[in-house]
Amino acid sequence: MNHVYERQARAKGYYAVCGVDEAGVGPLAGDVYAAAVILPSVDDCQALSLDGLDDSKKLTPKKRLALSQRIQGQAIAWSVSTASVQEIDQFNIRGATRLAMQRAIEALQPSADYAIIDGNYNFELPLPYQAIVKGDTLSLSIAAASILAKVARDIYMHKLHEVYPVYGFDRHKGYPTKAHYTALQAYGASPAHRRSFRLS
Repeated sequence: MNHVYERQARAKGYYAVCGVDEAGVGPLAGDVYAAAVILPSVDDCQALSLDGLDDSKKLTPKKRLALSQRIQGQAIAWSVSTASVQEIDQFNIRGATRLAMQRAIEALQPSADYAIIDGNYNFELPLPYQAIVKGDTLSLSIAAASILAKVARDIYMHKLHEVYPVYGFDRHKGYPTKAHYTALQAYGASPAHRRSFRLS
């Protein structure tokens, strides 16, 4: 994990380089989340201390939470945005994910002048960007964004569990587990479920 892509962008004259990633593309229920993060340049800020920063899927919930707090404290700017279940059903999951990512980028204060984005999405953005497949394993900024998005969505799914406790959202976070399908068979779909997804 390094700052190579950020350094390449800065070498082209960009300074406020944000990493962008999502959380919640695969679940059967709940909003999709995206985060954008502008980290200090390691060349400008030797005090940047994010040891253990990695793709959020490789970290324990406790480690993600601790890192999310450090990221928020050390980032130049960060934001978390969503696209709703209704938008997922309207635009499909790829379109809704792109919408959440665009919202996260636009919400940054101060704003970014370049974005490096996990995946192979195409955007209409008011700033240049680079899409990087598996970017959450290659870029510190994208990895930081993946952690913020994942932590925020997990918190949201725990709150959703309080509203619809029969589905076990606090355990599987809406993903298609055997227990989730069993609950769907027993209780049907809730308003939080994505009707455009296969629910049985």
